[in-house]
Amino acid sequence: MAETKKIRFEVVRQDTPDSAPYTEKFDLDYRPNMNVISALMEIRRNPVTIEGKKTAPIAWDMNCLEEVCGACSMVINGKPRQSCTALIDQLEQPVRLEPMRTFPVVRDLQVDRSRMFDTLKKVKAWIPIDGTYNLGPGPRMPEKKRQWAYELSKCMTCGVCLEACPNVNSNSDFIGPQALSQVRLFNNHPTGAMNKAERLNTIMGDGGLANCGNSQNCVQSCPKGIPLTTSIASLNRDTSIQMFRNFFGSDQV
Repeated sequence: MAETKKIRFEVVRQDTPDSAPYTEKFDLDYRPNMNVISALMEIRRNPVTIEGKKTAPIAWDMNCLEEVCGACSMVINGKPRQSCTALIDQLEQPVRLEPMRTFPVVRDLQVDRSRMFDTLKKVKAWIPIDGTYNLGPGPRMPEKKRQWAYELSKCMTCGVCLEACPNVNSNSDFIGPQALSQVRLFNNHPTGAMNKAERLNTIMGDGGLANCGNSQNCVQSCPKGIPLTTSIASLNRDTSIQMFRNFFGSDQV
C-alpha cells in the first residue's frame, strides 16, 4: 500500500500579547487543492504536534475565504499574503506560518489591525453624506476616471502592504500606502473632493507622505494589484500644489 504524502507546517505561536513566541510543527495528510485555511482547519480538528503532544487549537482570523474581506492575512513562507488563496501545491515545504509583525499580536496568527483603521479615520476615507434626507443621484464620473478609481476601491484593508513596507513599524508613525491610496480615491470623487484640502494637509504632516521611502514593496505585495506607488506619486504632486495654496492663502493657484 502506497504511503500517504505528508505536508509539514511550522506555526509560530504566541499565547498572549505579552508572551514570547514559539514554534510548533504539525503534519497533515496531503489533499489536492488544499489551501492554508483548510490546512489550519484540519489542525484545529486534531491539534497534535509531530512529537505527539496535544496542544491548543491555533487562533487566526478568516471570513469570506475568497480574497475579498482581507481578514486572513499572515506571513506564509516569509511573504505576507492571504491564506485563503495560498495553495499548498504552490508552496515550498515545510510551510511556515507567522503573524504579521507590523501589528500587535493578539494570539498565534491573529493580530490587532486597529492601527490601519485608525489611519483611515485620520484621513477621512469616506464620502461626507449625512444621510438625513435623500440627496438624489450622485454626480456622474467620466468613464476613464471611474475605471482607475475602481482599481483603488478594490482595497480590502488586509494590511499586507503595511507588513511589506519597511517604513511602517513600531518606531514609526507612517500611515502607510493603504491610507494614502484611499486619500487619492476619495479626493477624486465628485463629492469626496469637498474635503480634499483637509486630507492633503493631513498627509503633509507627521507620519504622512514624506515618510514614504519609495521601496515599492507595497505594490509588489498587494493581492489586488492596486497601483499604490502611482497613487503616492500623484499625491506628491497634489501636496505640492496644496503647499502653495496654503502659502498664498488661496484656493486658486
